[in-house]
Amino acid sequence: MDDLAELHDQALETTGRVVSGVAPDRWEAATPCAEWNARELVNHLVTGNLWAAELAAGATIADVGDRLDGDVLGTDPAATYDQSARAASAVFHRPGAMDAPCAVSYGPVPGSIYAGHRFLDVLVHGWDLAVASGQDPTLDGSLVQGCLAVVEPQAEMLHASGMFRDDVTAPTDARSQTRLLALLGREG
Repeated sequence: MDDLAELHDQALETTGRVVSGVAPDRWEAATPCAEWNARELVNHLVTGNLWAAELAAGATIADVGDRLDGDVLGTDPAATYDQSARAASAVFHRPGAMDAPCAVSYGPVPGSIYAGHRFLDVLVHGWDLAVASGQDPTLDGSLVQGCLAVVEPQAEMLHASGMFRDDVTAPTDARSQTRLLALLGREG
């Protein structure tokens, strides 16, 4: 996909609006990701963005070490998210970024594969956070279509990873968002 960096940017922005919309009393709310509450989910997004900024720029997991372990959100999760989103966006816009190898835990993989996975992670966890925080969980149709283009060819591999429930299905006539969420083990 030629426009992965742009789709990733749009997902970062969309999810950023959701992060900014989390009410102070909703940071401990349960999310569709059973292992995380809202704050922990945003922490996951922020650390993912920071990892992307490092790995897509040529660093290795060993180079980063444990620097991004634990809670990195501080007292202003929305501002921290915005800073991390800018860093993640910038790295995938570098010349050659989509072809450069990224030393991720399941790689190395080309930057385009990693950017696609980051796009998927940011968009779908934005939906998770919207659900958890009582915000509108409707995703932009063009982002859903872009995400389906990333997910569908890799659906078997994604399910084999064990990270997604595999007991969720969508009717064949379901909306694109419902199909995407089902592919990723979510009911919506």
